[in-house]
Amino acid sequence: MDLEKRPQQQPLTPEQPLAPARPQAEGCLAVAIRIPVRIVVLVLVVPVRLVWDALAVCGHFLYRNALRPVGRAIATVLTWLFKAVFVWPWVGLWRYALVPVGKGLAWLGRMLVVVPAVWLHTHVLTPTGRGIAWLGRVLFVIPAVWLYTRVLTPVGHGIGAALVWLFKAVFVWPWVGLWRYVVVPVGVAIAWLVRTLIVVPAGWLYRAVLTPLGHGIATLFRWIFVLPLLALWRWVLAPLGRALAVVAREIGDAFGHAWRIAGHISLAVGRFLGKLLRWIFVEPVRWAYRSVLTPVGHVVRDALWRPAAAAARSVGRTTRQALASVRDSVRQARADVRRMLFGAPKEPVPVPVARREPDTPEARTLGSSTTALMKD
Repeated sequence: MDLEKRPQQQPLTPEQPLAPARPQAEGCLAVAIRIPVRIVVLVLVVPVRLVWDALAVCGHFLYRNALRPVGRAIATVLTWLFKAVFVWPWVGLWRYALVPVGKGLAWLGRMLVVVPAVWLHTHVLTPTGRGIAWLGRVLFVIPAVWLYTRVLTPVGHGIGAALVWLFKAVFVWPWVGLWRYVVVPVGVAIAWLVRTLIVVPAGWLYRAVLTPLGHGIATLFRWIFVLPLLALWRWVLAPLGRALAVVAREIGDAFGHAWRIAGHISLAVGRFLGKLLRWIFVEPVRWAYRSVLTPVGHVVRDALWRPAAAAARSVGRTTRQALASVRDSVRQARADVRRMLFGAPKEPVPVPVARREPDTPEARTLGSSTTALMKD
């Protein structure tokens, strides 16, 4: 009997989080496997990571500078072609052919079918239907309701009561008597006989014979099969599985660690190659452009191009002036030849225009008027 009082454990509340689990100590097998596996995996993974990063850079460059512009151009051309072949013809056909034809057919159908049908329904069929309905109600409905209420209902109630009593007398009461006075006593007797002759001996046989025999067979099966299999699982398979799990986990961790280290190595190699290509190709070209080509271009621009352009502009200006003077001389000579051959053209004689009003209207005063009767 435990005489010491144990502290009562209080249930955890949602505000009290569980304490973090302590990391389990690693065994000697994991420590012994880790470093060799990581070294071997690193040697195998670094070339793969370098090749992968190189292919990724080339693929990104190819996609950005070749595949994406070509794909956009092809998509634009295919979109325009699709619209020109499938969209615009059908839109034009719908807008300029089917819609006007449909509106005309709708108007024609309305004028030929809907309006006459509405007039016929309103002024012919509705009054005729109301008359036929009133006539049918007076001739058929009211007499049928009176016949059902006054004649058929009482007769039906009487016939129904007689049929119910006859059905009970023929089918219900004989079977109820047979069940109550014959079947139930015979069934009770048969049940007592079966319980006395079969159930009680079978229960005794199960408790006295089958239960001890079953316990013995279960104990024998446990000692022959279960305990050896349990020992095999506990002392052989479980330790072997844990060892294989440790090896697999360390190999997976080694692959992840090696992949990350190979990524750093690949980044460093890529930066070194980028700087090397920059110092070999880009910087000499930039120095040549900045130190050689730019001064030479400035000298050529100031010494040759600008004077040549100024001379060309002055030659063009002089040529345009000479051509303009030649054009004026030719035009004047042509006018002189026309005047010598056909004479000078007659100047048009101005025709006076009769006006009742002065060209420039003046302000009206007390002594002036604009009408003919009021003039002096």
